[in-house]
Amino acid sequence: MNDSIAQRLLDWYDHHGRKTLPWHQDRNAYRVWVSEIMLQQTQVATVIPYYEAFMQRFPDVGALASAPVDDVLSHWSGLGYYARARNLQKAAQTVVDQFAGKFPADQSQLESLPGIGRSTAAAILAQAFQQRATILDGNVKRVLARHHAVAGWPGQTAVLNQLWQHAETHTPHDRVRDYTQAIMDLGAMVCTRSRPACDACPLQASCQANARDEVARYPGSKPKKAKPEKTTWMVILEDRQGRILLQRRPPSGIWGGLWSLPELDPAYTAEELPEACEQTLGLSCGEAEVQTGFRHTFSHYHLHIQPARLTTGVGVGAAIADDADQRWLFRDEAISLGLPAPIRTLLTRPDSDQPALL
Repeated sequence: MNDSIAQRLLDWYDHHGRKTLPWHQDRNAYRVWVSEIMLQQTQVATVIPYYEAFMQRFPDVGALASAPVDDVLSHWSGLGYYARARNLQKAAQTVVDQFAGKFPADQSQLESLPGIGRSTAAAILAQAFQQRATILDGNVKRVLARHHAVAGWPGQTAVLNQLWQHAETHTPHDRVRDYTQAIMDLGAMVCTRSRPACDACPLQASCQANARDEVARYPGSKPKKAKPEKTTWMVILEDRQGRILLQRRPPSGIWGGLWSLPELDPAYTAEELPEACEQTLGLSCGEAEVQTGFRHTFSHYHLHIQPARLTTGVGVGAAIADDADQRWLFRDEAISLGLPAPIRTLLTRPDSDQPALL
């Protein structure tokens, strides 16, 4: 091994690296892949319980491919970025249909699967197949940007290309599984975004950012842009039996494919909500009971959610019948579906109208 950075990382990993994470046990391409998708923009501590429950329900690629989409989404509820879950199942179905249920040990074939990019494909090759492959996730970008003082935001093509070149240079031919885990662990445990533990870093002696006392400068931040503010009514519509109307969201866009509450134009006043429900849903409703609203932040805008509870005097099926995209369900039934985290919180918080803590 001729790269001293790789050797120092491996020596550090042998003594300090994480070796008992759930996806390190019974390691195969399926388990590695699911962990890599879950870990995108989500911390390890958050992922672990989701991963363990997911693996219990979907122990192999065939189980995931054949599962009802609602089941998959319900096991993802709370992790966010739900396109990951939809792509996960699409990729599983492709592996079953086109690769006889076995993940290909080839970079380009892996990248052809929905939701798998260059770094994720490389992680599967390195972690599951022990092939030399170069990864560049968020933690690795931070380590390399600081070590080589690569200025600029990694989302910019020129900056990203520099980081890929450094990543490729340092990836060893031996112990590549351990090396990829080591550099990810270093970014997660030592070379952290804020307050990095530079004195404990095995790369401190050659780190250019540390030598310049400019660790906080790297990597460069994404240019800030004010997020727009949006508002919507979320209608908790109950029938005589206490069932709530849920509607499936379109497959693309925010919360795509998940079950949610009917939404109404924020231009309506609370007094106009019964009429709005009749016009849009065909249901005769009583007076609206406005509940405490809250704000939920997406990656590109803030959504002000204003909940309102209404009751309808018609029985189930009188105006709106269950179908593939809408259902009347009791609350305990509803929360078993794939729901966005704010909707789950809204349906499980006490009716005393206390604010939701999101």
